[in-house]
Amino acid sequence: MIKKIWGVYFSGTDTTKKTVCRISKGISEELGLEYEEYDFTLPKNRQQPLVFTAEDMVVLGLPVIAGRVPNLMLKFLDTMEGNNAIAVPVVLFGNRNFDDALIELKLIMKKTGFSPIAAGAFVGEHSFSKTLGKGRPDEQDLKEMDEFKDAIIKKLPDFKGEDFFCEGCDPIRPYYTPRDRNGNGIDIRKVKPKTDAEKCIKCGLCASLCPMGSISTEDFSTINGICMKCCACIKKCPEGAKYFDDEGYLYHKSELEAMYENERHPNALFV
Repeated sequence: MIKKIWGVYFSGTDTTKKTVCRISKGISEELGLEYEEYDFTLPKNRQQPLVFTAEDMVVLGLPVIAGRVPNLMLKFLDTMEGNNAIAVPVVLFGNRNFDDALIELKLIMKKTGFSPIAAGAFVGEHSFSKTLGKGRPDEQDLKEMDEFKDAIIKKLPDFKGEDFFCEGCDPIRPYYTPRDRNGNGIDIRKVKPKTDAEKCIKCGLCASLCPMGSISTEDFSTINGICMKCCACIKKCPEGAKYFDDEGYLYHKSELEAMYENERHPNALFV
């Protein structure tokens, strides 16, 4: 007997949050059940494992990075305790492809004690770009989220923990590698954002938003740790002071936009 619906997410630029909350809130309202959100984007919210019970339903979402669940979140996700809670894995991808991210998240949730009932991959504006997947999730996407929610609710009464098809490969394939036109790999793993000193007003928002806690709180132009390219600091800077200037990164961004900007990639739902 489900008594509580959870919306749980990692969301640097809020598209994953918007999607997870639309689905999870919709389920709670439809069923008249208690609802709670948990945002584990910031380091302080990843200090303790997420623990649920068999009386919970958990809609858990993350962005797709390089076709996979963000590797920097894997250690934290492995500490979750599902305790037979019903689960809905959700991933957000930037209009290219979600590759193995959704099946990877589903397998992680099964391994940590959840019972997945459905899974969905939804398109959101790409973290690198303001034109790739621009405006998504949009009204059509919201409609599909609501239909997804309805299908989950319809499945609930007869659900006994059986498995369902989910697109992707098992075992999980390697991370997606950006390449130039000659097929040579482009390594952007160590690329970090720069700061325009003339635009920066030293508000500190970038440091407070960084999911890795990597931006110095004393000098906001200094990146002390890993950058996962979530682009929260870039897209949420009120002055547009953060940017990338790495040649390989910019080439990869322009290639993605050239190939996928004018294509409306469909969402993928599995119930």
